[in-house]
Order: sequence, then C-alpha cells, then structure tokens
Amino acid sequence: MVHLDRIYTRGGDDGQTSLGDGSRVRKTAPRIIAIGAVDELNALVGGVRSTLPDDPVTGLDEVLASIQNTLFDAGADLCLPETDGATQTTTTGPLRITAEQISRVESIIDTFNGQLEPLASFVLPGGSRAAATLHQARTVCRRAEIEVLRLAEQESVNDRVAVYLNRLSDLLFVLARTCNSHGRDDVLWVPGKDRG
Repeated sequence: MVHLDRIYTRGGDDGQTSLGDGSRVRKTAPRIIAIGAVDELNALVGGVRSTLPDDPVTGLDEVLASIQNTLFDAGADLCLPETDGATQTTTTGPLRITAEQISRVESIIDTFNGQLEPLASFVLPGGSRAAATLHQARTVCRRAEIEVLRLAEQESVNDRVAVYLNRLSDLLFVLARTCNSHGRDDVLWVPGKDRG
C-alpha cells in the first residue's frame, strides 16, 4: 500500500519528476504527457460519478468505480518503464494492464449495449448531464490513447494500455447512451441541417 506523509516535495520545481523506478524525466516528456492524459481521464470519470442521478442505472456507479481503479493501474503501468526492475510492483512483479482487464471491458460493453435502442444516426455529445460528461470522457480517452501510442513510438510500453483505452472509449460511448434513457434521448446528428 502507498503511504504519503507529505503532499509537496519541491522535487518538481526544476521541471522534472520521478518515474516509478526513481529515474528523473522532464515533465514535458512523452511518458509524463501520457500519464497526465490518463490521470485527466480518471478525474473526469470521477466527475461523471458525481452527476449520476439519485436512482442511477443499475450497476453504473460500480462500473465507473472499477474504471477509475483500472485507470490508476494504467498510470502505474506507464510510470514504470518496461525495461526496469520495478519498485512499484504487485507480489508477482510490475503492475501491468492485463488481457483480462480488456476482456472485462468488452463484456461490460456487450451487457450495456444489449439494452440500447438501435442506432439510426451518429450521436452528438449531449442529452443528460451524465451522458454529456461521459461523451467528454470518451474524447479525453481517445486523446489519452493517442498519447500512449505516441509514447510507444519512442519507448517500450505495454501495448495493452492503448488497447484498454481503445475499448474504454467504446464503453464510455455506450454508457453515455445508457444515461440518455438507453438511447431514446440521444441527440442525433442531422447531416446538413443548418446549411443555407
């Protein structure tokens, strides 16, 4: 378990920060940018949870809580370069995103998607507050995936992190539709609607 006795350390005042193996890198390094995007997504998912109605969709808050925990796992995975002996580990080695975590997201997508109205058009971000925030989280998730892929072009990265984020963006889309009365209250795109 992590123990934090001080919140500020002054260690980043020179524009550098520490990775999980203790090495120092610039805060502008691709790895830190990718970790930051995953952290931003996690914060946004927490924001979504605060917008859920008093009588939320069954199991939705539990799913979002699980996503937040896995996103922290993803940040820990990215924080520890694959080539190092880890300091931030589980009892079996470095904490890495697994195929099982990806499969779980796919299973949740199938469960929730099976309850939705069929799509007849592209969906615009909006509807209920929870749905709109989930759509925003989906876009941040896509950006986080891109940052992880950009990092992977330069350094060794667990490829399952990007795959997890890819599936997660699909799940966030499905959950947004779920929060719009299972798709009945989706805001649909009308091509060329405002053309003169």
